[in-house]
Formats: sequence, structure tokens, C-alpha cells
Amino acid sequence: MTPAELSRTVRHAVCRAVADDALPGPVPERIAVERSRPGGRGEYATGIALRLAGPAGRPAREVAEILRSRVDTTHGIARVEITGPGFLNFTLGEDSAAALVRTILRDPARYGHGDALAGTVAAFAPAEEPRADLWTRTVVRLLRTQGAEAAVVPGAEERLSVVPAPDPAALARLGPDAARWALLRPAAHDRPYTGPDLLVQRDSNALFRVRYAYARTRAQARAAARLGIGSDPVGSEPAEPGRPAAPLLTALGDHPAVLEAAARLRAPDRLARHLELTAEAFLRFQETCRPLPLGDEKPSAAHRSRTALAEAAGAVLAGGLSLLGVDAPEHL
Repeated sequence: MTPAELSRTVRHAVCRAVADDALPGPVPERIAVERSRPGGRGEYATGIALRLAGPAGRPAREVAEILRSRVDTTHGIARVEITGPGFLNFTLGEDSAAALVRTILRDPARYGHGDALAGTVAAFAPAEEPRADLWTRTVVRLLRTQGAEAAVVPGAEERLSVVPAPDPAALARLGPDAARWALLRPAAHDRPYTGPDLLVQRDSNALFRVRYAYARTRAQARAAARLGIGSDPVGSEPAEPGRPAAPLLTALGDHPAVLEAAARLRAPDRLARHLELTAEAFLRFQETCRPLPLGDEKPSAAHRSRTALAEAAGAVLAGGLSLLGVDAPEHL
């Protein structure tokens, strides 16, 4: 279960509580579900009960109890607990890692897309300055992934404010991919860097590392195919903290929420930073867990699940780079 799916599950619980007259309406359009903080319980948490307590005229813990009894735990939620003044904490089921990988591979190109901003209409004025133009066109793509109607429209009033790009000649020397990364990776209020380091193929270059990680996912898929190893999420590496796959599974699971936030806040830099985090997690996982059998070792369920996990990571990296307008190379 992804954070977006968990958010919808909690919202359905609120809807049921309102329908049962256990809580007054209206139902919030969006319910934030976040990773549990240090000292918390479970994997995810929400403070929606505290938000509803005032309008309901009830203590937050009582509201949390009402919602806990209505949360559907049949699809990936193992346990729901209440902590503090009324936080709902969720522990996912043991098969949550396999379920997440399966969800991504079911429709890789659209993983993270949703309807969180359905009904939103955004019309942006055309921008002549290179960075503002690129930022605007990228935000339009991000908004559309969340169900919004977005376009660049002559005469529109909304404009995105960003620090302008440096000398266009520097961008031309970088080429299209590195130039787009240079203009989108820094936050809107930060000055973009367009130096030659963006073209260097080494770990210190974040763009290289993201594209290298994607190329590694494709290399693993090709090698697995040559060895006759299929891709099967069943038996996926555990997601518990401290396990090798945990950071990667966390990054993959957070991708829908990152896309939504990047669209809602008009901030493509959030997506770029998340791709860096995902790439780092994937490369570290490969260093820790051998993805394919060696020598006379027979392929196992672990190898099939690691191949599926690599495919899922590749889908997130390729999809994110595509939204930024950056090529994801099969070989690097």
C-alpha cells in the first residue's frame, strides 16, 4: 500500500463516519499521511483526528477511535494504533513490499499519477526567460499527472517566479539534458549552476548518478533475461527499518506523494531531489544484496524479487526524468 492509497483509505473511513452520523461533515478533500517520525509507531501516521476534533466538538483521541474502527484493514494494513493526543499510526502487512512493487509494475508509466488535483484549473502566462519557460512547462506536466487541467495560455495572469538562468551560451554548451537538470534541480529562489561539472560522469554529479542508476536497472533486467530469471515481487526484501531494501522501498512508496507535492507547490525541484534519493537507495541496495546468482548458484525467489524491485526502481527513475524532460539512457 502506497501513502496515496493509505490517504484514500483514511478518507474513506472519514466518509463512513460522516455517513453514520458519528462525525459531522464536510469531509476534507485531502488527508495528509506521512512517514512516522522518530519515536512514533508503525510506518505511517496522520493527524487528521486533531483536525476534525474542533468541528466535531470532541476530544481528538475520541475522533481517532471512531476512525480507527472504520479503517479498512483488509488490504495491506496490519495494525492501526493511536498515540499522543490523537495521531493514527499504521503498520503495513508483511507483504507490503511485494504489493508496492506489484503496484508499480502494473502500470509503470503512470505510477504516482492520480486525481488529487482533479477539478483544479491552472492557466499560466507564457514566459520568455529560459528558466521561467522551462519551469512553467514542467509544472504544467506535473499538474496534469494529478488530474488538473493545466496549460500555458496567452493573456493568463499566473506567472511562476524563479531566479533567471545565467548566460544562455552556458546552457547551450551543456546540451538539453544537463541544461534542464541545471535549471530544474535548484529551488525557484536559488541561482542555478551551469558549470562543466554537470557533464562529468562521476558520483559527484547528481544527474549522472540518477541516470547511471536507471541504466543499472536496465542492465540487471537484461542480465536476468539472459539467465532465464523471471521477475516476481513475491518474496520481496523486507521493508523493516535496518533491512537493506528499506530505504529503496521507502523512496518508491513516497513517489506518489512527491509528485503530488511537486505539482501542488509548483516545485519540480522536489521531484529532482527525490530522484537523487531513489537512485542512491537503489545503488546502495545493489551493493548490499547481490542481484543475480554467481557461478553454479541456482536462481531463487530472492533473485526474482530483486529483479522485480530493480524494474520498479527503473520505472520511478524513468518516469521522473521524463516529467523533467531529461532522457533516461538504457546504457551509460
